[in-house]
Amino acid sequence: MSLLKQLFLAICLFLVVAFTGSFVASVENSREQLLSQLRSHAQDAATALGLSMTPHVDDPAMIELMVNSIFDSGYFATIRVVRIPGEEVIVERNVPLGSDRVPQWFIDLVDLDPEGGDALIMRGWEQAARVEVLSHPQFALARLWDGAIGSLLWLLLCGVISAILGGWLLRTQLRPLDNMVNQAQAISRREFFTLPRVPRTPELKRVVLAMNQMVEKLKQLFAEEAARSEKLREEAYQDSLTGLANRRLFEIKLANQLAVTEQNASGYLMMLRVNDLGGLNQRMGGQHTDALICSIGDLLKRLLEQRGTPEWLAARSRGGEFTLLAPGLATEDADRLAAELAGGLDSLCQTGASDCTPVAHLGIAAFRPGETPANVIGRADQALAQAQSNVGKAWERLDDFTTTNGQGLYDWRRWIDDALNQSMLQLYFQPVVTCADTERLLHRKVLARLLAPDGEAVPAGRFLPWIERLGWTARFDLAMLEHSLAHLAKHPQPLALSLSATTLRDAASRERLLDMLRTNPQQGDLMTLELDERYLPPAAELEALSQQIREVGYQLGLQHFGGRFSLIGNLTHLGLAYLKIDGSYIRGIDQENDKRVFIEAIFRATNSIDLPLIAEMVETEGELNVLRELGLDGAMGRLIGAPAPWQG
Repeated sequence: MSLLKQLFLAICLFLVVAFTGSFVASVENSREQLLSQLRSHAQDAATALGLSMTPHVDDPAMIELMVNSIFDSGYFATIRVVRIPGEEVIVERNVPLGSDRVPQWFIDLVDLDPEGGDALIMRGWEQAARVEVLSHPQFALARLWDGAIGSLLWLLLCGVISAILGGWLLRTQLRPLDNMVNQAQAISRREFFTLPRVPRTPELKRVVLAMNQMVEKLKQLFAEEAARSEKLREEAYQDSLTGLANRRLFEIKLANQLAVTEQNASGYLMMLRVNDLGGLNQRMGGQHTDALICSIGDLLKRLLEQRGTPEWLAARSRGGEFTLLAPGLATEDADRLAAELAGGLDSLCQTGASDCTPVAHLGIAAFRPGETPANVIGRADQALAQAQSNVGKAWERLDDFTTTNGQGLYDWRRWIDDALNQSMLQLYFQPVVTCADTERLLHRKVLARLLAPDGEAVPAGRFLPWIERLGWTARFDLAMLEHSLAHLAKHPQPLALSLSATTLRDAASRERLLDMLRTNPQQGDLMTLELDERYLPPAAELEALSQQIREVGYQLGLQHFGGRFSLIGNLTHLGLAYLKIDGSYIRGIDQENDKRVFIEAIFRATNSIDLPLIAEMVETEGELNVLRELGLDGAMGRLIGAPAPWQG
């Protein structure tokens, strides 16, 4: 039984005891007063009759008349005139005890007996007769009954008012307990918030302050681990001069992009090399050269913000050499991007940042999943060498294959539109298992393939860049969600589905998504919606979105985590179901100690708030063994199982 109910029952019990005591005391006091009144009433009547009958002591008829006249008033139970001596009854009138207005149980409970009085009738100095009078208690009983009913109604009214006010007061005073329960439940969901209002009650105030202090301490520990991990990431994967990625991270991302997976797309690698960096350093000084390198880094950052996608990566490889990895970039877009970059370099030359014309050359090389990093980098080096040998042009592009397979934007638009309109979408599923026991399934990741007119299932890496270019990502997300919910209706097993940036940021698309989730609440426990770390909205919008998704009964997860580790500080407010680490930090973790250190840092930070970690793109037994040693919760990848149609 809850504390609120116990206190409420205690109040009710107190009111019952108070009413009972008050009622008994009131009835007993009234009973004694009424008995005295009945006794006085009987004696007064007997005395009056005795005096009235004295002149008529020898006239029985007159005596009977006088007895009848006073008895008919109804206040007496018995009036009797007895002759002295001999105890001969001259006149006697009586009426049965009882009352029609008062219940018998109340009469028995009160036990109000008739009270009597007597008087002598004299004949001169001789006692001739005796008058005996018993007062009838019916009027006293009726008065007691009315008083008891009135007292009962008044006390009941006071009890109801007290119960209502007491219940309201208890709820008000104990509301902080409900808030603390919600706070504790939020901690179990990996949400950490403090209670802004502190109750005035000293006992509750101490408890609330202690809970807030505990939550703040947990948040502080988490923030410290996050800051430590972010520092490790910067030291391991960030160029200290420009703030771009370093060569190590570039190589990891390139190898990850060239892996044959559902999501990887073809694209271009741009390699930029500053002309005569050594001579520039001698002529203008190291400080001026560093400023030039920083300016080029800023130029690449602006291009990424304006033209790029989160999958793109700008890095400084070494000295005056930069790279730009642009998956999903089409040929004509690569030419426009190169021209824009060359124009930015020319502006640096005009400001006097360099005395060389051009400031740098560009080599552009196409790539596709399945190639080796050495071949792609070699092709970019060759394009760069051709650009340096071509006096009239600052950049050169090399294509060893046609990345669009002979199809242009119009062809892709028509085919994707037809496929979405005709529901030519096939779901593929990739298992996600626990690291400790790969036979134990956590959920299945939902992937998509569009069916071409010839029946070929086209992987997402080929059509997703075109869907993004056409602005149909929200439309594709809703189609995926609709197919996934239909699949869950037939096969109720846990699934995870990715959402794109457009669906998250566009209010209309987000509302359509939530409406679809609200109409299928029964599948909420089996569906986790995943957000890409690279596409996350601002912190306030992300927290609101997380709250909305959890309110309709679904869960939220984060995938491809690791590139923006500073975001981990916001995870305490999101209530995430899990965190998936980007595969680029998992590949070769059994051979590269810096990756292991980085994953250990992430694990320490997330473990402090009990947030499960899942590794993406696990390819070898060695990688899986390291993940087990580190204590990660789950894993997915080719080693665990490749994406495949439903086999259930």
